[in-house]
Amino acid sequence: MKPIKYLLLSCVAILFIACQKDELLIIQDSTQNLSYNSPLTNLLSRVAQSATSKDNVLDNSSCFSIHLPVVVIVDGKQIIVSNENDYKTVQSVLDAFSDDDDEIDFVYPITIQLKNFNTQQILNSDQLAEVISNCNEDNEDDFDEIDCVDINYPIKISVYNANNQIANTVAIQNDRDLFNALKNFGSNVFIAINYPISVTNSNSQNVIIVNNLEFEAIIESSIKDCGSNSGGAGNANFVSVLTNGIWQVSYFFKSTDETISYKIYKFSFNPNGSITVSDGSSNSAGDWSGFVNNGQEGLELDFDNNKLDKLERDWKILEYTSTSIRLKNEDEYLSFTKK
Repeated sequence: MKPIKYLLLSCVAILFIACQKDELLIIQDSTQNLSYNSPLTNLLSRVAQSATSKDNVLDNSSCFSIHLPVVVIVDGKQIIVSNENDYKTVQSVLDAFSDDDDEIDFVYPITIQLKNFNTQQILNSDQLAEVISNCNEDNEDDFDEIDCVDINYPIKISVYNANNQIANTVAIQNDRDLFNALKNFGSNVFIAINYPISVTNSNSQNVIIVNNLEFEAIIESSIKDCGSNSGGAGNANFVSVLTNGIWQVSYFFKSTDETISYKIYKFSFNPNGSITVSDGSSNSAGDWSGFVNNGQEGLELDFDNNKLDKLERDWKILEYTSTSIRLKNEDEYLSFTKK
């Protein structure tokens, strides 16, 4: 009897280990798993976040939005902002005079909504200024939400914790669920989206997505429709942005996040096409140039310092602001942030 008992226990143990290994292999499929700092994770966070830039005419901040209705005072004129159409009224008053300071004062209290959908009551201008200051310190770049791609919920994601080797499936019902799920898992947690899913693109078409590459592609192709600056080095505005100020690598992804290896470098892109690079103790040189490939503008980088060889690519310019630039080459990503 004992040999049979031991045999049964052994079979159960083998079955458990086999199932655990199968589950681990599925969740850690190198093409479908997402870590907290994967490029698609960052894009999904911008798709799912609460829209915070649409009311920038009021608060001049993409860190939060202001609940309506709200009363503002612009150049001594009181305006009741009841809906998004009233933003144009505020902008018209601001544009009416060129010799004023264009300050907007709120009639407090007001309520703000953060990217994670949490709300906070603001009682005075000092409290609002503190929130804006803290928010700016927490954000390395200033790219806005991507609000022209909508995920059709519910969806499911598989979550694997490498610390305790526990895997489970989570149902995501809305943007808030997804944003907070993406923001709350750490470096030892991996997620995988249970495909297929559907999204509504910028043309109001429902699109079926079956893997991460398709998801990444549809989001990136929609960025230009979301009000972000896209284009490239042939754009006079981009050249002006690139050649103004000192830049630092805020994100570099090549299979894994390698940003930390480039944090010490400061880059100055000069109008003559040269680059000055400082590591804090010495300077090195480089060159930049713009190009166009099949209608896509890009930025070519070349450096004398061989420690920067991985950055030497013909980069596609995904989007930019006055203080941030996002580049891509195949499955590699490079972002610069102005310091």
